[in-house]
Amino acid sequence: MNKEQEYARLLIQVGLQVQKGQQVVIHAPVEAAAFARLCMHEAYEVGAKDVTVVYSDDAVTRAHFLKAEDGVFDETPLWRQHLLNDYAREGAACLFIESNDPMNLAGVEPDRLLRNAKAKGRDLAEFYRLETSNFFPWCIAAVPSAAWAKKVFPDLSESEAVGRLGDAIYETVRVSGNGDAISRWQAHLAALRARTEKLNAYRFASLHYRNSLGTDLTVRLPEGHIWQSGEDATPKGQRFVANMPTEEIFTAPLKTGVDGVVYAAMPLVHNGNVIEDFYMVLREGKIVEVHAKEGEEILKNAMAVDEGASYLGEVALIPYDSPISNQKILYYDTLFDENASCHLAFGEAYPCLEGGNDMSEEELRAHGLNTSTQHVDFMVGTRDLSIIGTTHDGKEIPVFENGNFAL
Repeated sequence: MNKEQEYARLLIQVGLQVQKGQQVVIHAPVEAAAFARLCMHEAYEVGAKDVTVVYSDDAVTRAHFLKAEDGVFDETPLWRQHLLNDYAREGAACLFIESNDPMNLAGVEPDRLLRNAKAKGRDLAEFYRLETSNFFPWCIAAVPSAAWAKKVFPDLSESEAVGRLGDAIYETVRVSGNGDAISRWQAHLAALRARTEKLNAYRFASLHYRNSLGTDLTVRLPEGHIWQSGEDATPKGQRFVANMPTEEIFTAPLKTGVDGVVYAAMPLVHNGNVIEDFYMVLREGKIVEVHAKEGEEILKNAMAVDEGASYLGEVALIPYDSPISNQKILYYDTLFDENASCHLAFGEAYPCLEGGNDMSEEELRAHGLNTSTQHVDFMVGTRDLSIIGTTHDGKEIPVFENGNFAL
C-alpha cells in the first residue's frame, strides 16, 4: 500500500467512518482529482450506497469573482443550495479535500467577497447548522497543489515543492506507508480524550492569556461548558474526525465574557487573501477594534457578515511543542496552521455544552454561546504563552506555561 492509498483509507475509515449504505459526498479541487478518486474507491469498498464527487477550480473561481455580473454575489445558486442543504439533511458523509492556492482571490473587490459570504450564510444556513451540531459526519483534509506548494516553499522548484509539501502533510496525518495509520490515529485520539477529561474536571470559570506579543485577554466560559477533542459523533453514534490533522482540544467561550487585547501569532489566510500582523481589542465579548499590517479590510469584512461574526466562538488549546508546530512550516492553510498553535475563532460557536447537540439555536444563545454564519480561526499561541485558569471558587491553576500544557 502506498502513502496515497493509506491516506485515502484513513479518511474514509477514521475521518468519516463511512457506514454500509451511506451516501458519501466528496468536494475536491480539480488538482486533487486523482486523490478524490482514491477516496471514492475506498468509500465503495466499505459499502457506501453512492459517492458523489463535486469539483471546483481555482481559475474558474477567480474569474467568477473578478468578471461575473455584480448581482450574482447577493445570492447562492439554487443547485448549490440543494447540493449542500439536501445532503446534510440526509446525513450524508461529507469529505472536503483542500488543495487551493492561498492567494487565489488576491485583488478581488472586498465588497464582492463580503456579499458572497452573507449570501452563503443566509442560503446555506441549514447546512451550517447541521454541520456544527454534528448531524452528519464531515472531514476536512488536504493534498498538495503546485500553487500552494510554491507559496509554502518558494525557494524550491515546483516539483520539489510539491514533494516536500506532500511529505509534510503525510507526517501531520501519521501516514507512513506501512499501513499503520489507522492504529496510530486510534492511539492519538485516545491521548486527546485523556487530556480533555483532565480539563473538564476543573470546570474553569475563566482563562487568562498573556504573552510577549502583547496579548492580555480574559475569556470567561459558560456554565456547563465541556472541552472536546477532534473526534465527535452524530446523533446516531457514527464517530468521525472533522479535521485531519487535529491536535486541538477546544470549547466555546461565553459570548459576552471576553475582554482585553489579543495578537495573532501567525498570518491568516481568508477568502484567498493573506492577513498579517494583526490584533484585536474586545470588550464584553465584542471585537471593537481590528488592526492589521496587511489585509485589514478583508479581516474587518469577515467580522461584518452578521452580528455574531464580531464575537468569539471557539477557544482551542494546542501545545507549542507539538508535531505540526515542530515542523516549523507556515502552511498558509488554517487546517494545518491552527493545529500548530493555540487559536481562537470569531463567529459560530460549536455546541460545547452538556447536552448542547440537542439544543436549539435559541437555547444555545440562552446559555451564552455565539451564533453566526462565520467561523474563522486565527492563531495566538507562542513559545511564551501563559494561560491561567480560574475555578469557580477563585483558585488559579496554570493551564499553559511557556507555550505548553502545565496540567
